[in-house]
Amino acid sequence: MSLSTTIVAYLILFTVAGFGFVLVNLLLGSILRPKNPYEEKLEIYECGEPTIGSSFVQFDLRFYVVALLFIIFDVEVAFFFPWAVVFGKSTQLARPESPAIVEMEDGTRAIGPGYIGLMTELGLPVDEAELLASKDVAESNTQAQSAASKLVWTCVADIMIFFAILMVGFAYVWKRGDLDWVRSMAGHPHTSAKSKSSWRDSTQVATTP
Repeated sequence: MSLSTTIVAYLILFTVAGFGFVLVNLLLGSILRPKNPYEEKLEIYECGEPTIGSSFVQFDLRFYVVALLFIIFDVEVAFFFPWAVVFGKSTQLARPESPAIVEMEDGTRAIGPGYIGLMTELGLPVDEAELLASKDVAESNTQAQSAASKLVWTCVADIMIFFAILMVGFAYVWKRGDLDWVRSMAGHPHTSAKSKSSWRDSTQVATTP
């Protein structure tokens, strides 16, 4: 079974299991739970409190700002999963326990099962004929481990750059005061201009006979 077929099979299994779990719980709930509807029970439930007034009310804008900032920085976590997979597989390839070439007891050579499996999961091509044709097995394994080590350090550099960009955005919103629940307007250009204008108007009124 190829890698793409395996991935599709896992996705189908995950989807079927998810829908099945939801449907089974809904079915069991409809069968087992007591049914005793009455007027008060069918009213709108809002945190255990009776609803007062209209539902069309204006929420504080700060709730939306905090929610948007949370979504922006929370979505970045999704990028850690593919990075962690590549970093983990590369680290395993760099270990001596995953040699590229294995010498069998009868003197023949074979591609290491761990090596070929990790390379396939990473989506990297493996030239088996070239590896098996190498004269020095130890040197070939050393070169493969060296290439894997370079990939590991590339992953480290990538995540450092990612964190640096993320911290620049974090410092920007912190400097703007978007992380404060009550944002200070001191030093804002519009606020300063407005305060100067108000002071000028007040002085003119005070000096007018």
